[in-house]
Amino acid sequence: MINRYIPTASLAVAALSLMFIGNSASAQQAAQDKQPNQVQTSSGKTAAPVSDQKIDAFTVAYLKVDKIKQDYSAKIGATADPAAKQQLQAEASKQMAQAVQTSPDMSLDEYNAILTAAKKDPALVKKVQDKIQKTAPAQQ
Repeated sequence: MINRYIPTASLAVAALSLMFIGNSASAQQAAQDKQPNQVQTSSGKTAAPVSDQKIDAFTVAYLKVDKIKQDYSAKIGATADPAAKQQLQAEASKQMAQAVQTSPDMSLDEYNAILTAAKKDPALVKKVQDKIQKTAPAQQ
């Protein structure tokens, strides 16, 4: 079995992906931007707009991450031992990163780039939220 090292920063972003989606009230009140949704690269330059296909792939990955987060939140909440909680958090982070990496047409870098772009683009948040609302019932 080969274990790959997954950067902690990437895992933290994946784990915190719910934060921008959870702020739906402010995103829904925000006016639509006239500029297309764009992804910021790590160098700070604006990359190409986020395509509908990438939003679809992001949604699939996000829903997987959300399910893992929900599953592990219950386990972590039911555990009193701090060492066990830390172990569960590490397992959850690893599972979330793997969920993104195994999602079709989505890499961890792309996932993180879309999250970063969404923090600055309420229109992108709205597109992702709309897609999640349409997709989530179909997966249950």
